[in-house]
Amino acid sequence: MISAAGLTRAFDGRPAVENVSFEVPDGRVFALLGPNGAGKTTTVRMLLGLIAPSAGTARIAGHELGRGPNANRALRASCGLLTEAPGFYDRLSAWDNLLFFGRLYGLDDDGLRGRIEHYLKSFALWDRRDGLVGTYSKGMKQRLALVRALFHDPKVVFLDEPTAGLDPEATLGVREMILTLKREGRTLLVCTHNLDEAERLADIVGILKRRLIACDTLDRLRAGAGRNGYQVLVRLAGPVAEHAAALRALPFVRSIEARADEMHVTLTDSARDVPLVVQALVQRDARVLEVRPGGASLEAIYLQAVREDA
Repeated sequence: MISAAGLTRAFDGRPAVENVSFEVPDGRVFALLGPNGAGKTTTVRMLLGLIAPSAGTARIAGHELGRGPNANRALRASCGLLTEAPGFYDRLSAWDNLLFFGRLYGLDDDGLRGRIEHYLKSFALWDRRDGLVGTYSKGMKQRLALVRALFHDPKVVFLDEPTAGLDPEATLGVREMILTLKREGRTLLVCTHNLDEAERLADIVGILKRRLIACDTLDRLRAGAGRNGYQVLVRLAGPVAEHAAALRALPFVRSIEARADEMHVTLTDSARDVPLVVQALVQRDARVLEVRPGGASLEAIYLQAVREDA
């Protein structure tokens, strides 16, 4: 479990993170979203005891965040961390890199070698274990970094932009790994700019802009986003842009978020307005595939929260 209470950090008197509080139960995925410079990485560093908070406290994997230079060793030993930049020694093999980092965790060589073999095989890197890391592709380095984050069997895992720069196949593999870790009962905090990824993976979403401007389950955030109207999902056979523009002119349509072949339409009244939306689309010869209740997308929720905080 991760529990933060009033975490604050200032640099040269200027707050980078201010009064951040949240809880992530065991076996849940928490997606921490926010624009560049919002304080996501600073928050993770505080939670891992890499930098001390100016105020507030936290409890991670059963360990209270300490203040002294050696107070957080046990906390970090219970956590895994994937940084945005993998940070390996390029002139060493994958095997030797993992041996080095495993020894830093205090793992004995016999047990460590077995764990390294298990995870390298699990992440399809066993055949390249003796290859220099400098010859690895970005996707291979990312998988190796995931092995490093997991081979000491942490209860809590922090992932900073885990799919940044990866191709679609590698991205899918990382997402499946995150869901596997969740099924194993591990607690994960994922910092990401990828809203679709967060929507697919997260149980809880936090939107950070120096302070938490929104934090809840996705279902509750969607319900809150719809408090000023009734939302429906409309799917069409074909592009929706022109039809969305026409619907926006209707007096009872409050807003529309359009994507390639679907749109989230916010209406004033469901019983009255849904039939009128369908009628307007049919009159425009739109081929309607589906109309159903649907909360706002995470993208809409995120943009609304950030704009309202501006």
